[in-house]
Amino acid sequence: MMKALNKPKTKEKQTMAERANTLRAGVLGANDGILTVVGVLFSVAAATTNQFTIFIAGLSDLLACAFSMASGEYASVSSQKDTEKAVVAEESALLQSDPAGERQAVVDYYVARGVTTATAGEIADQLLAEDALGTVIRVKYSLKKDHYMNPWYAALASLVSAASGGIFPLFAMTVAPVAWQWPATILAVILSVSLTGYLSAKLGEGIVKNAMIRNVIVGIVTMIIHYGIGQLM
Repeated sequence: MMKALNKPKTKEKQTMAERANTLRAGVLGANDGILTVVGVLFSVAAATTNQFTIFIAGLSDLLACAFSMASGEYASVSSQKDTEKAVVAEESALLQSDPAGERQAVVDYYVARGVTTATAGEIADQLLAEDALGTVIRVKYSLKKDHYMNPWYAALASLVSAASGGIFPLFAMTVAPVAWQWPATILAVILSVSLTGYLSAKLGEGIVKNAMIRNVIVGIVTMIIHYGIGQLM
């Protein structure tokens, strides 16, 4: 019965971890896309009224931001994957050189969760006999054997989300009538960063109100700073 309860939990935990990592990359990418693009738009629009120049500057920054976020996320998750593989290799070696210590780690894991020492020993023996390496890396590192974070998923999420986030201010600044382009862009930024703040709080189980307010303040400050830079130029 213990065997039936343990394996599904491990699979679910790892799957949710990977999904949460991809969503996190997506939300951060969208937020960066919004703020970097609006920063360039405000700087350029404050310095010139040429709509084509404003559009090209915003589009160039949107593409640069999207690919930069994607490459950074790919490198980050690839490093994490390499670290996880190194941990698995180390534990595989420890199972050969110190099997008693690895068994004790599994026993301690279940004892810490309220299982008696005797029962924890029986569980450890059963799981280690069935899949020693998979059991050890699960209880010690919450890893699943032969299942690693996929850097391509995170990179794609960042690429798409950063580009999608940057579209909001770019669309508002270049499509809205000239008389309304500034208020339209400010409104687009406030709404979009509020959304990313909401999503980041939900994913991180944080306080939604605080996250939204924080993002809106950062967005407004970003617009003010870059508008000032444009005016100086």
